[in-house]
Amino acid sequence: MPGVLPDKWLQRWRERERRPLTVVPVAESEQMAALANQEVQLCFVRSQKRTDDCHVIPLYEETMVVVVPIDHVVTAFDQVSLSDLGDEQLLQPPESVPGWAAIATATRLDWPTMSQSEAVELAATGAGVVILPQSLARAYHRKDLTYRPVSDLDPTPIGLAWRKDADDPGIETFIGIVRGRTERSSRG
Repeated sequence: MPGVLPDKWLQRWRERERRPLTVVPVAESEQMAALANQEVQLCFVRSQKRTDDCHVIPLYEETMVVVVPIDHVVTAFDQVSLSDLGDEQLLQPPESVPGWAAIATATRLDWPTMSQSEAVELAATGAGVVILPQSLARAYHRKDLTYRPVSDLDPTPIGLAWRKDADDPGIETFIGIVRGRTERSSRG
């Protein structure tokens, strides 16, 4: 998933296992479908919506940030509240930012649907702002942009999901690695 860096777990897998592990990117909007369709066996997921067919291990939470040009007034502060951004043009669908509708004072322009990376590129022009998990702001980093935490937005949870009906020793091994089990653990 964009923004998630599974390197430490992949390294531990390579140290312990001879079996290859194939890692593929999965768009956030396609995570649960990829699991349901068995395109992937495990998936790092953002926003751990519970389903009847999948287990999810919560791993950590990401701070939500606003992405702005480096000369934007927001950069004068260590963090901002959502209400501080109410007169800005939001370059993503307003429903993707909890509470945006309640604080927005600027008449929203009719922005075309765009990917997060396209919205970040547009933010660099000064046309508006983008609110993302911090790891995505880092992933889309540009010299002409920076970000600040949005203090009153809930963090975004990151977890590892897999199908409940999956019965594979490799899945169990990877889950053990993510949970911090050592090679000598009786649970693998």
